[in-house]
Order: sequence, then structure tokens, then C-alpha cells
Amino acid sequence: MQKVIVTGANGQLGNEIKLLAETHTNLEFHFTDIDSLDLSDQGEVEKFIQSVAPDYLVNCAAYTAVDKAENDLINAKKLNAEVPGFLAQMATKYQYKLIHISTDYVFSGKHFTPLNENTKTNPSSVYGKTKLEGEQKVLTHADAVIIRTSWLYSAFGNNFVKSMIRLGSERKELGVVFDQVGTPTNASDLGYAILRIIQHHVNGHNWQPGIYHYSNEGVCSWFDFAVEIMHLANINCQVKPILSDAYPVPAPRPAYSVLDKKKIKDIYNLDIPYWKRSLTKTIDSLLTEK
Repeated sequence: MQKVIVTGANGQLGNEIKLLAETHTNLEFHFTDIDSLDLSDQGEVEKFIQSVAPDYLVNCAAYTAVDKAENDLINAKKLNAEVPGFLAQMATKYQYKLIHISTDYVFSGKHFTPLNENTKTNPSSVYGKTKLEGEQKVLTHADAVIIRTSWLYSAFGNNFVKSMIRLGSERKELGVVFDQVGTPTNASDLGYAILRIIQHHVNGHNWQPGIYHYSNEGVCSWFDFAVEIMHLANINCQVKPILSDAYPVPAPRPAYSVLDKKKIKDIYNLDIPYWKRSLTKTIDSLLTEK
């Protein structure tokens, strides 16, 4: 049986992979997070890797507090760059396949056509810069798969969908930016794609390292996203479009981050759901929980 380590297991993506793992009975999963393994402690990380002897490691751990990172470079760099670099070194040493999760923030957001894996990177935030450094370190040390994603949400953790449901229930009116355009990513769909990549290799296909892009299909602004959330959650809150300048934040956001997913779809024969379809499933599960 093939063994898979998943780091950052208590985050949005890690939690979704936990649920999906139940249907992948040919794989043995080892989930870890900060409460069980400090990824910045290289000695402990190597011991853990030795004890499990994984065939695959999926790194979902990241410093994702985008605004906080602007004044916390040391910690952002540690988790987003140094840890992935070390996991890649260990991948070469212990012969496991590494899948590392990255972000649309590695781009400037000033290209207004869908971004493919060869589009020039030019991050403008500390978060984006540390994530790009992580990509570079990973590719230097291992034949890894890197998946860039955007606007991640799920029924777990803190995210835009859950924030909109909460705020919409508390207020009669909300202003949401309409001049930032991208595509939401349902964390369960991304988890499915990651496990598809692993099973593709388990089933005898060649490992195909490199950078891939994954989000749901379609395009929207944060305003469009918020309007659809209110509609699906049946919340009576008026969402008004505002400019980014009206909502200043410490870290600059990409104005455009629609990802071109042709590569991952072609290689792994993936059928990626439209963003509204996946959003419906998540909101249904959140409302059922209530």
C-alpha cells in the first residue's frame, strides 16, 4: 500500500483531503499539522519522514494571512519558502514524490488574459514573494508537482464564503470589490485533483513534475462571488459593488488572476466543475450544519 503524508491537515484543503481519503482505500494516509509536527523543526520533520517512509507528500501548509505577512516576513518566509525547500530536499533523499500547493499571488495581476504556467511571475505582496520563493526552492531540489490555485474556500476554516454568510446575516448592506477578477476554487475539487494525480502515478503512468494551475471553471469578480453566495444562502442582504481603492488593505491584491487550466486537464483527464456548481454544494453543506 502506498503511503501519503499530508501536511497542513487542519486547514481548508487538508480537511477536504481527509474526507476524500476515505474513498482511496489503496492509499495509507498520515495527516499532520502544527499540533503534531512543527514543520520548521527540520530534525523532527526528518524523523517523521523516516518513520512513515512515504511514497507521496502533499504540502498544504502555508502562511496564508496575506495582510499580516506584510509585517511578518520572517515567519511568512519560513513557512512559505524554507519549509517547502526542506521538504523538497527530503523528497530527493528519501525518494518520495512531492506535491506542493502555491497561489495566484505569484503574478502581478496586470495580465488580463488567462494565466498559464509560463506566464511571467511578478508578485507584489510579501505573501506572493515568499510563495514564489517556495516554488523556486521546491523545483531546485526535487522533481515535484506544484499546483497554483486561487480564491480557495470550503466548509472548513475561515474563508470568503463563510465571511459573506456571516456578514450578510448581520447587515442589510455590504460593499464588495468588483475590480478584482478571478475564479473561486472549491477545496474539495482541488483535493480530488491532487488525489487524481497520485492515483495516476500509482496506476503506472509516468510522474510528470512541474507547475500546474487549478481553479474551478468560469470567471467572476469578488462582487459577483458575493452576490451568488447571498442568493444560494437565501440571505436578504444588498451587495453593492465598490472599487478596491474604497477598501484599502496592507497587501496589494492581483486585479486579474484567472488561471488557464488546460495543462492539468489534458494530462490528468480532469473534468473541472463550474464555480457556481461547486459553490452550491458547499453552501448546502454549511446550511445543513446549522
